[in-house]
Amino acid sequence: MTRTAFVTGASSGIGAEYARQLAARGADVVLVARDRGALQVLADEIEGRGGRAEILVADLLDPAQRRLVEERLKQGVDLLVNSAGYGLSLGFASGDIEDEARHLELHVEVTMRLTRAALPGMLARGRGRILNIASVAALVPRGTYGAAKAWVVSFSRWANAVYAPRGVTVTAVCPGYVHTNFHERLGLPPGEEGVAGWMWLTAPQVVRASLKDAARGRAVSIPSLRYKMLVAVSRLLPDRLVVAAASRGR
Repeated sequence: MTRTAFVTGASSGIGAEYARQLAARGADVVLVARDRGALQVLADEIEGRGGRAEILVADLLDPAQRRLVEERLKQGVDLLVNSAGYGLSLGFASGDIEDEARHLELHVEVTMRLTRAALPGMLARGRGRILNIASVAALVPRGTYGAAKAWVVSFSRWANAVYAPRGVTVTAVCPGYVHTNFHERLGLPPGEEGVAGWMWLTAPQVVRASLKDAARGRAVSIPSLRYKMLVAVSRLLPDRLVVAAASRGR
């Protein structure tokens, strides 16, 4: 079992659920996010169940704070979950380009930097797992969020092929719509996301399925059969139809 698991974006949603499930499996967890209060609540919950949790408060878009996170990773971890992220409006032409640049930096550059910080130690020990949280949006044309996550998928596939033979697996996790506070941060209260009920997953479902896929050494994890089927069908359709269908929900 993993001894130390490092989870970014751990203050809520999928990141927090990774921390819970990994701690329940016996891992010591390092929790990374900007919100100290939320991290402390989660750490207390984990420790109340007999686990061990370390808090590291950092804004990953601040170079100085990010370097502290990288230095902690270089001390050695067995599993890294790159879960920090957020969404933007699909209105690229009318949006703030600086918001887009920060969004791209968090999903792409930060994922790359933290993976690079953790990787040498894992390779030296001959074991390790890295889970990069992408999205099913990476597998269909869906705005700059999907484009950024497509980089995560391609990077993870390449890294898994190169480093899995040396004991370090890299898995891109591609969930669909998940009940978290992700959409609320976009200003969409529950029920106003424009998404059919059958398309929703829960964070525990996504985390359980992706950890199984990572344990099997899979480069890409698409939790749930329904999304595997949707992705397969989308590849047979013209982009304009896929874009129209994918734009109906937020």
